[in-house]
Amino acid sequence: MYIIDRWIEIFSVIRKNKLRTFLTGFSVTWGIFMLIILLGSGHGLENGVHDQFESSATNTLWVWGGETSMAYKGFKPGRDIGFKNADYDEVKNRISGVEYLSGRMFVWGDNTVTYKGEFGDFEMRSVHPDYGIIEKLNLIGGRFINKFDIQENRKVACIGKAIKEILFKQEEAMGKYINIRGIPFKVVGVYEDDDGRQDNQRAVYLPVSTAQRALVGQDRISTLAVTVASNNVADSKRMETEIRENFAERHIFDVEDKNAMFIWNAVEEYKKFVDLFAAIRMFIWVIGIGTIVAGVVGVSNIMMISVKERTREIGIRKSLGATPRSIVNMIMQEAVLITGLAGYVGLVLGIGLLEVISPYIQSEFFRNPEADLGVAIGAVVVLVIAGMLAGYVPARKAAAIRPVEALKEE
Repeated sequence: MYIIDRWIEIFSVIRKNKLRTFLTGFSVTWGIFMLIILLGSGHGLENGVHDQFESSATNTLWVWGGETSMAYKGFKPGRDIGFKNADYDEVKNRISGVEYLSGRMFVWGDNTVTYKGEFGDFEMRSVHPDYGIIEKLNLIGGRFINKFDIQENRKVACIGKAIKEILFKQEEAMGKYINIRGIPFKVVGVYEDDDGRQDNQRAVYLPVSTAQRALVGQDRISTLAVTVASNNVADSKRMETEIRENFAERHIFDVEDKNAMFIWNAVEEYKKFVDLFAAIRMFIWVIGIGTIVAGVVGVSNIMMISVKERTREIGIRKSLGATPRSIVNMIMQEAVLITGLAGYVGLVLGIGLLEVISPYIQSEFFRNPEADLGVAIGAVVVLVIAGMLAGYVPARKAAAIRPVEALKEE
C-alpha cells in the first residue's frame, strides 16, 4: 500500500503541473529522438558504403597499368605499361602473402550473344578461377571457370542470372551453347552477384586464355586482382610495394612514377572508412548525449522548484517519522518517471520515423537507416541514468530539510 500511495502522490503532483511537466519532458523526448535519428542515419550511410565494398573482397589490391610520366634509363615518358600472362605468373610465384589472384581482361567491340532466336549485347569479362571468389559471385547453377578451362583453352562461359532470363527464358541453360562472335561457348554456370543488383548480373565470364586466343588475338591482361591473406593494412602496403618494385624492374619504369602503374588498396581504403564511421558514431553519441544532458538539467531544475514548493509538506512528513531515504526515493522516483516516460516516447518516435521513411530514402550510398537493438538498450540505460542524475541533487536537498524550519514556511 505504501508503494501504491507513493505513486498516487507522484501522479497527483504531475497533474497539478501539467504544462511544466510536459515542457520538461519534451526536452528529454527531443534529445532521445535526435539521438535515434542521428544514429539511424549514420547507420544508413555506413550500410551504403559497406555495400560498395562488399560487392568484392575488402582485402583486395587492384592493379592496372598506366602511362609513364618520367624519363627512365633512356626511355622517354609517355610509354604505355600493359600487363601480360607473365605478370600474372610473376605475382603468383614471387609475391608473398597472396591469398587469391586473378587477371581480368574486358573484351570490347561487338559483344552480341545469341541463343536460338534470342540475343543481347552483354559485357565480356575474361578471368582466372579465383575471380569468382574475389567478386563474391553466388553460383545458382553449375560452376565457375576452373584451372582446366584455362589450361585447355576451353570455350566455356559462366553467365549472369539476368542473361539467363533474357536468352533462355524458362529453359535450362546448363550445358547449352551460346554464340559469341560466331564461336559457340558452352554454358557451365549461372551466377548472381552477391549484392543482387541487376546490372551486376549482365556479364559473361570466360577463361582468360580462351578469350586471348579466340576473341582478342593477343597476350594481354587489363587488371590484376590480388587479395591479401592477412587482411592487414601493413601487409597490404608491403605487398603493394613489392608489386610496384617488381613491375618497375620488369617493365622498366621509375618506381616513383605513380602514373606508370596504379594500385588501389581496398584494405587501406576500407580501414579508413571503418575508422571514419567509428568517429562519426562517437560524434553522434556526444551530440545526442549532450542534448539529453540539457534535458536532464531541465528536469533537475524543475525538481528543485518542486522541492522548494513542497518544503512545508516534506517537513510535515519528516516530523511524522519519514526517513531521509524515503524522501530521496520519492523525489528520484518522480524524476526517473518523467525522464523515462519522455525518453521512451522519443525512442518510439525516432524508431518509428526511421521505419516509415526507410523505404523512400534508399540510394547507392545510403541503405536501411535503422537503430538496432543495441542502440535501443543503450538509450534505455541512458534514460535510467539520466533520471537518477536529474533527481539526485533535488532529492538530497529535500532530505536535508529540517522539519522545524520547513513548518515555518508559508
